[in-house]
Amino acid sequence: MLKEFRKFILRGNVVDLAVGIAIGAAFTGLVNSLVKGFIDPLVAVFYGGQKLASSSFTINGKEFLYGDIINSLISFIIVALVIFFLVIQPINHLTERFGTGKESESPTKKCPHCLGKIPREATKCMFCTSAIAKT
Repeated sequence: MLKEFRKFILRGNVVDLAVGIAIGAAFTGLVNSLVKGFIDPLVAVFYGGQKLASSSFTINGKEFLYGDIINSLISFIIVALVIFFLVIQPINHLTERFGTGKESESPTKKCPHCLGKIPREATKCMFCTSAIAKT
C-alpha cells in the first residue's frame, strides 16, 4: 500500500498540481499586497481621502464593508487577467503552433439512407445498396 501511495504522489500530475497551488497562493498574496498597498491608496486620492477597503455603509446599526468586497474583486480580476495572458494564451498559441492542427478526416462516413458506416470513397452503400453521392 505504501508503494502505491508513493507511485501516486510521484506521478507528474500530482506534483504539477501541488507546485501550481503553491505558486498560485504566493501570487495571490502578492496581488493582494499590490491592491492594498498601491491601488487602495491610489483610489483614496480620488475617493476623498478614505481608503477603499474601509468604505462602508450602515443600516440599523449594522456596518456593511463594501470596500473590502471591491478590493477582493480587484484582486480576483488582476489574478484572472495575469493567468489568462501569461498562461492560457501562450498555451493556446503553442498548441496551435505545435499541435496536430486539424484532425485528419475520418476514413468513413455515414450512409444518408440507412446510417451505416461506409468507406469515405464508397459510391454505393454496402448495407442498403443505395447510390451515394461523392462528397
